[in-house]
Amino acid sequence: MRIADVLRRKGSAVVTVEPSATVTELLGLLAEHNVGALVVLDGERVVGIVSERDVVRRLHERGARLLDQSVSKIMTAAVVTCTPADTVDRLTVMMTENRIRHVPVLVDGKLAGIVSIGDVVKSRISQLEDDQELLESYIAQAR
Repeated sequence: MRIADVLRRKGSAVVTVEPSATVTELLGLLAEHNVGALVVLDGERVVGIVSERDVVRRLHERGARLLDQSVSKIMTAAVVTCTPADTVDRLTVMMTENRIRHVPVLVDGKLAGIVSIGDVVKSRISQLEDDQELLESYIAQAR
């Protein structure tokens, strides 16, 4: 299964934030949209990704003053990305090796969606269920 298939099922909407937004504004967006990470955009260019984990870790280090700082101070600038043509299997390996849970999907350098570890797991389960149905159908026909 390809990432394009995952995006067709879940949609391609992505909640984004500007690098100049404050961490307080970031927290509001995370809560409002019930997501675990936001892609940081400067215009149409992906410049980072910031997750709940980033906030928690920096809050522990810097204290409450972090809330007034900009997202650019806590985001991950080296963003691991994929394309719609990538496979779910490849993305699973990338996520595991890089210990990440959210991967932006880019088409010609522009943001086209985001895939979370939950999306990957849901896709894998769906694929296993489809395989099981095929096997059961094959066995039933053989009888």
